Amino acid sequence: MTDALAPILARLERLEAEAEIRRCLSDYMDICDRLTAASDLDALGALFTRGAVWGGAGDRYAKDFGAHHGRRAIIDWLGRFCTTPPHFASNAHFLTSEALRWDADACEGRWIMLQTPSFHDGQSFVMAARLTIRFEKEEGRWRMAVFQTENLYARPVGAWNQPVQIPQPPATALT
Repeated sequence: MTDALAPILARLERLEAEAEIRRCLSDYMDICDRLTAASDLDALGALFTRGAVWGGAGDRYAKDFGAHHGRRAIIDWLGRFCTTPPHFASNAHFLTSEALRWDADACEGRWIMLQTPSFHDGQSFVMAARLTIRFEKEEGRWRMAVFQTENLYARPVGAWNQPVQIPQPPATALT
């Protein structure tokens, strides 16, 4: 009976790992959407392995973001965005097109990310990037070991949150 359950238990373990991996990335995006001087950078750092690498890829993001080696360097760099007033007046990350690929001890994920930041200086952008992230299990948790972001496009837009009435269809009588 135990031999018959082994494949099912292995599949269950992989499904649970994938859920934890998705949660790790979701927690990262949630923290990054709300960076302020009061942000918990230790919680952010805990999402990365001790030897993690966070880096920009391609011509634009390699130049704009560089590469940061090790959890402490990643926290220190992301901490530069935790200012008063907040660097981001508002920020939202949207992920799509997920693909997960497993090797023996790790999982590599790929996503397309849309980001809609407004900065404290009044500028707003729409940005898209390709994320490639390697996750490894460290100290019993799945964490990001390599985070790579590559620009697809970025352009300025008008302010996102305008104080205007949201259009509604006209009221009609039900008969």
